[in-house]
Amino acid sequence: MPITEITTNSSQETKKVGMELAAAIKKDRVNPRRALVVALEGDLGSGKTTFIQGLATGLGIKENVLSPTFVIQKDFPLSLKNYKNFYHIDAYRLKNPKELLELGFKDLIRNPENLIVIEWADKVKKILPKEILKIKFTNLEKNKRKIIIYS
Repeated sequence: MPITEITTNSSQETKKVGMELAAAIKKDRVNPRRALVVALEGDLGSGKTTFIQGLATGLGIKENVLSPTFVIQKDFPLSLKNYKNFYHIDAYRLKNPKELLELGFKDLIRNPENLIVIEWADKVKKILPKEILKIKFTNLEKNKRKIIIYS
């Protein structure tokens, strides 16, 4: 069931939605026993990476965050009360979910200090924990996107 539905009209607005989610994440820990997994779904060019750039900025990451399509996973240290590590995973090139498990995904989700954001999460949904924050991106027009956040 959707928590909220937002329409953005520019990449800056999409980044701002990511920054707003960062503010909420900084306030509260969702589950004290395991990592927070944010699963992003949407077509190519639908705003997933742009959203993550806003999220990363809101979390205090200074580096320019790009999609780790070829390396699959990139991690960044965090200096937050609830989270110490930010993992950005791009599942686009994965042929099956087992490939993500081979990269140590189970260990990542066991650590409650980890915040894990997965682009193309629909490709690995079989191995995702039941409790995730799912965000679906849809292209409406050239720069217009619909973002639906589910719990």
